[in-house]
Amino acid sequence: MKLTLQRTHANELRTWGKLFLDGVFVCYTLEDAMREVRSQSVSVWKVQGATAIPSTTFTERPYIVTLENSPRFGPDTLTINDVPGYSGVRMHAGNTEADTEGCVLLGQAINAAGITGGTSRPAVEQVKKIVKQARDLHRVVQLEILNTTEVA
Repeated sequence: MKLTLQRTHANELRTWGKLFLDGVFVCYTLEDAMREVRSQSVSVWKVQGATAIPSTTFTERPYIVTLENSPRFGPDTLTINDVPGYSGVRMHAGNTEADTEGCVLLGQAINAAGITGGTSRPAVEQVKKIVKQARDLHRVVQLEILNTTEVA
């Protein structure tokens, strides 16, 4: 099972995107600003708590999404595993880049400030359901992340 996060547009504070499951639109995403520099180590360009995670073009491999217990978000938290230079990367509810701390926020609608209020938790539940179904079928959920200049 393959999720693709296509980053669609960005400014100096935030990065918007769309999440697809096997090519079908699921929800919108919001992340911190993209600062990725392909020829440099993550430690050179990362600003702690204010930088989107590396694309899979940078890592040259997809991420694996699992459901893990999180002290902050509770059981069955959507977790993006093995992100270079990061730890505890989640997909969770929130509305602006102030809520991300390097994680990916999910929402059913977006606006100029980020995720539209009231749409984030339903989107998180929708993606959790997808990952739970995959887990029940003993399937791995891969996540591909493409920057704004890359097309899925």
